[in-house]
Amino acid sequence: MRFRRCRSVRVAAACVALTLCALPLSALSHALRAQVAPPVGAPDTVLSIAKPRNPLPTEAASASATRFSFIAYGDTRGRRDGVSEQYEHSLVVESMLRTIKSMENGPEPVRFVLQSGDAVVNGRDPKQWNVSFIGLINRLTTIGGVPYFLAPGNHDVTSAAELSAPGRLVGLQNYLRAVGQLIPADGATRRLAGYPTYAFGYGNTFVIAFDSNIAEDSTQLAWVRGQLEGLDRTRYTHVVAFFHHPAYSSGPHGGTTIERPTVAVRANYMPLFRRHNVEMLFTGHEHFFEHFVERYRDATGQPRRIDQIVSGGGGAPLYTYQGEPDLRAYTQAAGADSARVTHLVRPGVRAGDNAYHYTVVHVDGARVWVEVIGVDWGAGFAPYQSNRSMLGDTVVRRD
Repeated sequence: MRFRRCRSVRVAAACVALTLCALPLSALSHALRAQVAPPVGAPDTVLSIAKPRNPLPTEAASASATRFSFIAYGDTRGRRDGVSEQYEHSLVVESMLRTIKSMENGPEPVRFVLQSGDAVVNGRDPKQWNVSFIGLINRLTTIGGVPYFLAPGNHDVTSAAELSAPGRLVGLQNYLRAVGQLIPADGATRRLAGYPTYAFGYGNTFVIAFDSNIAEDSTQLAWVRGQLEGLDRTRYTHVVAFFHHPAYSSGPHGGTTIERPTVAVRANYMPLFRRHNVEMLFTGHEHFFEHFVERYRDATGQPRRIDQIVSGGGGAPLYTYQGEPDLRAYTQAAGADSARVTHLVRPGVRAGDNAYHYTVVHVDGARVWVEVIGVDWGAGFAPYQSNRSMLGDTVVRRD
């Protein structure tokens, strides 16, 4: 069900806070739409996404958390960005809100959301952010109450590799205005000043976001390396990275095509991730779902695994399978690590085989598993012959 926009409601903040607690989720979403969605015709300055009702605690305060979940998805840009709210993305958001609500009192409540980029079609246009995207995310942060973290995609900040490219500077400014209340501030330990590059820790899981459009940039790479080298791995047993361009994929941006950012991610970040036993990569860019597993041996000879999930079904026009990625040079370059890549889940060759979706990642101590939730006509989407799979080589157990 898609809720109609109500622009005329004006309720004092104190009254809203008292009323919302008593409303069911569907009524809550309807009542808050006017509060959290900016009106059409908003000023030519990108608005800030609302702060989460339940912000993440400090890293020290969450140290004992070992059982929770988070949502990961990407590519929300819509057909009518700048004209109306992203309709397909709104279906995903409404489903997320139901999931967050259903899990909030269970053993694995949703603690945050990761979005791997391409929020809008043209990130240089403030109207696209304000009219089509910001209001939807406000629903997640206010109604859902969860922190929302966005990595920049090529549509957000352009695909320019040069930091000073004019289009990039405009897109980056708009991106930073949108997420200014959500990510660590410039100068914070977990933020690279001036970049859309940051990290945070919750419980036993550490998360890094970086800008894969500039994956060649040595300053960003050195910062990510420093975060990993300084990490307390006795506490952070799971390390997650999310960014836009996958290291390998099988859609129109992958297969036999190897784009510049992909080359840089493979050359610069994948060896770093193997060196520091990063377990999970969440990416987008391809508008479908697929899952790769890279196996390698660490410095001690112990077998390790990286799960790379491409989840680009957040609302952008869906893609189809175009062919297996060319990994010959990549695996040869990783020879010392004995890297081997398996394509665990392939997308469909027909558009109807692929669905708008998001993923729920369940953390339970050492165990991590993913649940894929299709929306609208994709309800029942089962990419693993079910809709869930283990990440890593341990056994799923649910109490």
